[in-house]
Amino acid sequence: MPLTVYTTLPDEASAKALARSAVTQKLAACVQIERITSVYEWDGVQEDAEFRVLFKTSQAAYDALAEHILQNHPYDEPALWAHKIDSGSASYLAWIDETATG
Repeated sequence: MPLTVYTTLPDEASAKALARSAVTQKLAACVQIERITSVYEWDGVQEDAEFRVLFKTSQAAYDALAEHILQNHPYDEPALWAHKIDSGSASYLAWIDETATG
């Protein structure tokens, strides 16, 4: 079953590096990166530019991808969560499962 896995990074260079390494290692079939603004509580209310990184992966590759993200993440407490993809284009979802082998 395919998953989307989410994290945020502080700059475009680190987002691209993490995305490329995940795809190269077959931990994700595809990774999307977009610029966002985050407002959050961390020693007071903070507001920062960040990059949202969305990995498209398989259930089989999830554990290795999560470990890869956490080991290569610059934040003290990185955002990391996954959502199961329940429905969608059957051929696209099959491509994710076949590509992200972990």
